[in-house]
Amino acid sequence: MCESVLASDWESPEYRSLFSQPLPIPPVKQPKQIITNPVTGGNIWYYEIELKGFQQQVYPQLQPARLVGYDGISPGPTFIIPKGTESVVRFINNAERENSVHLHGSPSRAPFDGWAEDVTKPGQFKDYYYPNTQSARMLWYHDHAMAITAENANFGQAGAYIVTDPAEDSLGLPSGYGQFDIPLILASKYYNQNGTLQSALGEEDSLWGDIIHVNGQPWPFMNVQPRKYRLRFLNAALSRNFALYFARTTNINNKLPFQVIASDAGLLEVPVRVSDLYVSAAERYEVVFDFSGYAGQTIELRNLKEAGGLGVDDDYLHTDKVMRFVVRAGTVSDPSVVPATLRAVPFPPATSGIDHSFLFERTNSEWRINDIGFADVENRILAKVPRGTVEIWELENGSGGWTHPIHVHLVDFKILQRTNGERGVMPYEARGLKDVVWLARNEKVLVEAHYAPWNGVYMFHCHNLIHEDHDMMAAFNVTALDNFGYNETTDYSDPMDPRWRARSYNRADFLARTGVFSDAAIKERVQELARQQPYSELDEVEQALDEFWEENGDGNPNSPRDTAARSTPPVGPIPRYRRFAL
Repeated sequence: MCESVLASDWESPEYRSLFSQPLPIPPVKQPKQIITNPVTGGNIWYYEIELKGFQQQVYPQLQPARLVGYDGISPGPTFIIPKGTESVVRFINNAERENSVHLHGSPSRAPFDGWAEDVTKPGQFKDYYYPNTQSARMLWYHDHAMAITAENANFGQAGAYIVTDPAEDSLGLPSGYGQFDIPLILASKYYNQNGTLQSALGEEDSLWGDIIHVNGQPWPFMNVQPRKYRLRFLNAALSRNFALYFARTTNINNKLPFQVIASDAGLLEVPVRVSDLYVSAAERYEVVFDFSGYAGQTIELRNLKEAGGLGVDDDYLHTDKVMRFVVRAGTVSDPSVVPATLRAVPFPPATSGIDHSFLFERTNSEWRINDIGFADVENRILAKVPRGTVEIWELENGSGGWTHPIHVHLVDFKILQRTNGERGVMPYEARGLKDVVWLARNEKVLVEAHYAPWNGVYMFHCHNLIHEDHDMMAAFNVTALDNFGYNETTDYSDPMDPRWRARSYNRADFLARTGVFSDAAIKERVQELARQQPYSELDEVEQALDEFWEENGDGNPNSPRDTAARSTPPVGPIPRYRRFAL
């Protein structure tokens, strides 16, 4: 290669082993204890995750990369938990930097949501309590520490968290984690010339990466049978967006069809047949690809340049490639099916009018939302949403040279409309609920969400983690209702409530399983948390919300009960900027 080609094709050392290493499958995390909830009598699965350093030999001829991962691997282990089973995960920081953990896609109470300033320092642990009350879906857990989320995520802090339920299990979709149900966690990184991982510190625009990883391995292959597979995509890259498609190795320009069956918030209403799929940073999509017609062939998972024309991502020699599937010859029995109907998606009750408008843009070389950054403590709460109401938010990309994947904590939302760009709402976006939406260049999107059941202060932000760390993050407050008809046992509205903050530990106790790590102390701590009832009052809270809005919702366009006249979405432009006060 001439020097000019090398300069444009690689920033990392040249990687010459594409499709030569098998796809790793993250191991399933097992609970250390199953503890009885003293209030409900149900099970609480107690886990421990140790955050620690490890080494990965990415380039055989160079130095190993020193990484920091959950349980010393990256991606971290996969949690698989049945719906309705609460979990407490003790994250133990035995690394060099502080961390905060966000279970992305979970309606966690605010102190367990991974607030950016709620950090766990080295030598501390924090017990995160999760509800797992949602329908089946793939969530993910990742770092959210103030101003260093990108660095922590880049060095390995991300993993899958799967909630299962009997309704989904009964559909007959391809199943068996690691066998026919495969997590594919995408990332994109740069390496230094000595083989070590390039830091994200100091980067202020985007870190695109020129080395594509799947489950921690650059450009892997997977041997598959000629049958249907469920592939669960998670884009865990710091900045890179993907426009994925499948093609035969012998004809890479011919896109092969597949079915999208799920998005961030679980199953769609129906499968959506497509030939490519946009997956921006932090989005999850699940697809079924049928390899039965390609026995004895190789199929490549590829990435369209510039993310299909919607992105501004820097492309390199091999960023158009993701991984390869090697299909076994012959035929096999395949009992799996993809039903014509998947589920009734619980879309939020319809409303109309824009309640809040947020402009995501770069101003004075800084990333901002409505010209506010998260560091502006006095002004960073940009919305106060009465508990239980339904609101439409307008999200606008004011940065013509950039794109922004926007994540709203706590809620699932419906994408109502996309304007000002080259596309509308994608079919696979419209058929399900989301918690991330991609704002391509100049795009304006309307999203509708039901801000329930919990009150409290939560974050929303760009999930290009470079933008997030440089302050494209703000907060919203789901405010308490006056004369609410139910008094909860404990107030969880403050994400920095000292009762739930990290605690210091003695490493000798951790290694010997003594002190706070003894079985008795763990049981006592978990039951202490459970007695505060972060989630066990859900039914009573939801009933009280229904009764409150039944009594107080007349004439309030945001009331979740006032839906009779709004059973179908409005036609034409949605009126802008409605405000109200309780």
